[in-house]
Amino acid sequence: MKAENNCIVIFGASGDLTHRKLIPALYNLYKIGRLTENFSVLGVARSELNDETFREKMRQALIKHEKANGDMLEKFCSHLYYQAVNTSDARDYGKLVPRIDELHDKYQTCGNTLYYMSTPPSLYGVIPECLAAHGLNTEEYGWKRIIVEKPFGYDLKTAHALDIQIHRFFEEHQIYRIDHYLGKETVQNLLVLRFSNGLFEPLWNRNYIEYVEITGAESIGVEDRGGYYDGSGAMRDMFQNHLLQVLAMVAMEPPAIINANSMRDEVAKVLHCLHPLTQEDLKNNLVLGQYVKAEINGETVAGYLQEKGVPEDSNTETYMALRCEIDNWRWAGVPFYVRTGKRLPVRVTEVVIHFKTTPHPVFSKSAPENKLIIRIQPDEGISMRFGLKKPGAGFESKEVSMDFRYADLASPSLLTAYERLLLDAMKGDATLFARTDAVHACWKFVQPILDYKAERGRVYEYEAGTWGPTEADKLIAKAGRVWRKPSGAMKKKV
Repeated sequence: MKAENNCIVIFGASGDLTHRKLIPALYNLYKIGRLTENFSVLGVARSELNDETFREKMRQALIKHEKANGDMLEKFCSHLYYQAVNTSDARDYGKLVPRIDELHDKYQTCGNTLYYMSTPPSLYGVIPECLAAHGLNTEEYGWKRIIVEKPFGYDLKTAHALDIQIHRFFEEHQIYRIDHYLGKETVQNLLVLRFSNGLFEPLWNRNYIEYVEITGAESIGVEDRGGYYDGSGAMRDMFQNHLLQVLAMVAMEPPAIINANSMRDEVAKVLHCLHPLTQEDLKNNLVLGQYVKAEINGETVAGYLQEKGVPEDSNTETYMALRCEIDNWRWAGVPFYVRTGKRLPVRVTEVVIHFKTTPHPVFSKSAPENKLIIRIQPDEGISMRFGLKKPGAGFESKEVSMDFRYADLASPSLLTAYERLLLDAMKGDATLFARTDAVHACWKFVQPILDYKAERGRVYEYEAGTWGPTEADKLIAKAGRVWRKPSGAMKKKV
């Protein structure tokens, strides 16, 4: 299904996200026929560019990132426009009115407008107010939608304040809080895997599952984002948004119908059921870490405190591990172990469902653990681990696996996360976008961690290239368990 005719206005159009992710995503949607010929992209930023210079910058970005060339590239770039605006000055937004009106007329968009805030978070409340000052938020003529990048707030208080500020000018149905993790095919497939297979759903509860492990690991450090990251840390950068949303999709109840409201109702219910963290929980079930200098593959890698833009006395965590629980009928008593960090051995995001062992007194002695491994990135796929008899005499078992990789489908229509989410926003499908109650529930759960860390939370050191502080191993070892150490790729077909 194609998107409706519309004008896409990108604030922060001279920034990295625009030329690296947004414009390539729109180009690919155009190339595969998911955009009509009647669309336009208006880049907005402070930089003094014009239509031609903006087109040339985006043309070079598409050649670099997408190997684009030929007529398709030129046709797409002809839909790109630019308007220099001081995005902090409401009066300057008056320049947008005639430009947007002109594009609506030229491309017969019926006034449909998608605003994308690819800007610093400090402008998330400013831009909606400035748009409203010139009537660019009203839906009297076509729909108006606004996409907000993360982070949505810095803590519970600021998230509430930002929510109130945006809602003064845009209704909830117009607000799309983007999380590119939810656009990944394997995250969405969690729901199909669970709810369309009689094999899994009857087992997806406390009666059969021992514990759940969620890992979001990055092999890189903070790169050139030291200044930003130091004000964020692993807790805000990954856990509060990405990983809690993944946890909710693992744990949610089946929606009554497949639509945005029903799906997001179930996500919000799970987040509201997260067991509130007590001081005892924070002391015993939370580990924070920070990577230090180490040698990886013969090369010395800088520690976090040596990264550009990071204060030499920073206490910001680059790693966190947490044991948490969900207080509802399905999951009562099942621990969820969640960890994320930078400078870990590999880049990988995965969910591991650890099933309970067989109660049979003979077979349980040597039976391997049953696991379902859901790989979100990279090399998306699903792997089942179970026991079969070793060849030879006796009944000793060994672990075997059944593996599925999305790459084996070789589907040309598989959309990337940004392609999927941009298309959904243009179609008005908010299923994979965070709703305000879910955002508040995440911050409410995380706020005690932020308070604890600010008051007395200790940050442990771990060498770059390892799986985090030894204290994280002790955390999961209390119950006789160990973290899975994933490789960088799912098992390939031979």
